[in-house]
Amino acid sequence: MVSNILEAIEGIGIYSLASMFVFVPFFIGVLVYVVRLKKEDSDKMSQLPLN
Repeated sequence: MVSNILEAIEGIGIYSLASMFVFVPFFIGVLVYVVRLKKEDSDKMSQLPLN
């Protein structure tokens, strides 16, 4: 039922493209941040909830 309603809306495909253009760069940015993170900073952040 929901898929029939969504198929009836004209231009609904643009929302999937817009979400991809927002979330893919975000996740790539987070991945780059994590890969470039120094070991000391990672250790400091891992202890934050415990302090």
